[in-house]
Amino acid sequence: MPVIVSFQPTVPDDADLVAVGVRSDRLEEDAADADPAFLAALGFTGKVAQTLLVSTLAGDAGAEDADAPGPGAAGGGNGQSHGPLRLLIGLGPAADVGPAELRRAGAALVGATQRHRRVATTLLDAVADGRPAAAEALTEGIALAGYRYTAYKDPDPETRKLAEVVVAGKGGKPVAAAIARASAVADAVLLARDLVNAPGGDLTPVSFAERAVEVGSAAGLDVEVLDLAAIRSERLGGLLGVNRGSTQEPRFLRITHQPERPRGSLALVGKGITFDSGGLSLKTADGMIGMKGDMGGAAAVLAAMTLVPVLNPRVKVVAYVPLTDNMPGPDAMRVGDVLRMRNGKTVEVLNTDAEGRLVLADALSLASEDEPDAIVDLATLTGACMVALGPRIAGRMTNHAGWGDQVQAAADAAGEDIWPLPLPEHLRPTLDSDIADLRNIGTGRWGGTLTAGLFLREFVAGDIPWVHLDIAGPAYGSEAHDEVPKNGTGFGVRTLARVLRDWKKPAR
Repeated sequence: MPVIVSFQPTVPDDADLVAVGVRSDRLEEDAADADPAFLAALGFTGKVAQTLLVSTLAGDAGAEDADAPGPGAAGGGNGQSHGPLRLLIGLGPAADVGPAELRRAGAALVGATQRHRRVATTLLDAVADGRPAAAEALTEGIALAGYRYTAYKDPDPETRKLAEVVVAGKGGKPVAAAIARASAVADAVLLARDLVNAPGGDLTPVSFAERAVEVGSAAGLDVEVLDLAAIRSERLGGLLGVNRGSTQEPRFLRITHQPERPRGSLALVGKGITFDSGGLSLKTADGMIGMKGDMGGAAAVLAAMTLVPVLNPRVKVVAYVPLTDNMPGPDAMRVGDVLRMRNGKTVEVLNTDAEGRLVLADALSLASEDEPDAIVDLATLTGACMVALGPRIAGRMTNHAGWGDQVQAAADAAGEDIWPLPLPEHLRPTLDSDIADLRNIGTGRWGGTLTAGLFLREFVAGDIPWVHLDIAGPAYGSEAHDEVPKNGTGFGVRTLARVLRDWKKPAR
């Protein structure tokens, strides 16, 4: 169960522990009755996310330097539990305390209080202005850091007790509303994480579609599921080609939110490869580890769609989600095969492991036909993006500077790292094929992320503003940090939620 975050004006009497914020340049003021020499002896300086567990009884303390959340102290360092406990959480210099610092502090709180069932915190007292935004970030840090994927194992009840964190302080209804909104966003991120963490043999295209119907209908969305016959009828040649090696039927989702008198339309596209073996261009054994998460884009889009009725942006939003696995079966797509895509273009397949762009091509074509005001696609597309930006940062490519800036601002506000990358015209000829309109990989080994983006651009019609987010690195983490767990991270959901909240139709 996720950690519940609630709000009330004062610290409840039944809280097991109270977490307080400590600014590094106001140590004595914020740490109150703690002896500065005692803090110094334990190395507590108030740097961001550092924690120290103390009681109000002098000398009864336990410390943890929590630069990254992890198992925290269960009680006083001497094993005693008498006396009310306080958790000091570093926030860095007072002038720098903002949403990012509070998000990390919330994650650190969870890491240090796992053995306490109900915890209160006055962390918002460290913020002079912008309490609702700070409360959102704090709530996200708490709710997201409390995530555990336990579908295939029993959680140890002795190591996990934290059930609720009460945020206490000023702010009234605006802060309470911000906490409720952030809790909804966190729930959506957790949904995406669960989908990404599910084994590919269990989360097949059919079962993903069934889950989408379940959560989409519960959110009041219209969920249309195209089966194999419908996909053939729609001429989705990329999706059909990738699916040829599989025993699992493909699916294609069209999920719609249609408000009254919308102020624009937005298309969200998510890559949904439920397991990627590489096809006949077979990956290595190590290369297949984590490939159950090759549907991270689809998971993020589905999860974000459940938030649309909550955020109510007065914009029509339609999600396009192609679903298949990529397997080396008897009739698998061969190197050299030519596929005809939804928009009529033909593609020579020279690497069957460059399959994500093939299914996205059909989805982008369908999205373009509906003439939205803007498109965002999310895809765990290229390992080259991880080589360029590392495992925590997504690459952003766009055909429209203004729309790219909007998505960048949304990611910055949401606390998700994306970085702009170009679409260089001099690389476009490397996608020319001798026998088809395009080849699915560029010539040579350089610029793989950029040529993938250029390939996708071929399927965005006209001048529709479009942003492509390559989330290959941050969608599936190799190690935990702050509020982000190992394995499925739910990356992209918070950015899309912010895009919806701050929606402004791009100028053309």
